[in-house]
Amino acid sequence: MIIQNKRIFASILFVLISFVCAAQSVPAPPVPGPPPPPGLPIDGGILVGVVFAMIYGGKKLLSSNKHG
Repeated sequence: MIIQNKRIFASILFVLISFVCAAQSVPAPPVPGPPPPPGLPIDGGILVGVVFAMIYGGKKLLSSNKHG
């Protein structure tokens, strides 16, 4: 073989071997998800608090108008 043919042959082998080596890498483990949010939801408690505040405020308003 001519030296130039040997170089081309060596280059092709190098490329093929590098593809084979890259194809056999072990994939990384999946990234864990974010942690769950802390505490309990407060959306139901806010609604109850607003209703209670409106009833209490209305009762106070009506009782203050009667006395004075």
